[in-house]
Amino acid sequence: MGNDQCMNEIVLMSDPKIAAVPVVDCGEPLVDVRLRDLAVDARNANDSGAFAHLREGVLTRLLKAQELLPDGIRLLFVEGYRPPALQRRYFESYADELRGDNPGWSPAQVREAASRYVSPPEIAPHSAGAAVDLTLVSADGRELDMGTRMNASPEESAGACYTDADNVGVEARANRRLLGDALTAAGLVNYPTEWWHWSFGDRYWALATGADSAIYGPGELG
Repeated sequence: MGNDQCMNEIVLMSDPKIAAVPVVDCGEPLVDVRLRDLAVDARNANDSGAFAHLREGVLTRLLKAQELLPDGIRLLFVEGYRPPALQRRYFESYADELRGDNPGWSPAQVREAASRYVSPPEIAPHSAGAAVDLTLVSADGRELDMGTRMNASPEESAGACYTDADNVGVEARANRRLLGDALTAAGLVNYPTEWWHWSFGDRYWALATGADSAIYGPGELG
């Protein structure tokens, strides 16, 4: 599955339809997932502990998804909440990289391509505490084969980071399906360019599920 084909079929975060979704924030708090029965990886840890926070409703659904997994398989939480300033830095850094590699691209092309991998900061699900990056681990903590490393870019992975990519092995496809079935049953939706990114309550979730509005909007921790 080529990247051009994927981009034509997938609604990207840069699509105006996403920004057009209204937000009616329910005021639900951000909670620390480290206080619950969830394995947490420290690769994206920060001094404030912001990475380990999610809206309460998202965490509740993650714990439900974990209960749906087979014995001996668990979720591994890697990153949840991301402060808006950090999200903006990630987006601008990747956009600068794409701009340098593709000097003929228009600003709109750069924004669209960048949004395959990093959400535009003004609508970012992570900054609403609504999104989680995660994977699967065995009982002994070994990460399962998902076909690419988490946070592999489309360029690095030749598009294998796309959830339904056909250039990953049989085992990786089965593991992605296992992860997806549990999270979907718990009410989360996937961003199809990133097998590891799932969300609930944000604008992308609202558009994907037909909800009238998002229930979580971007904000600061604390």
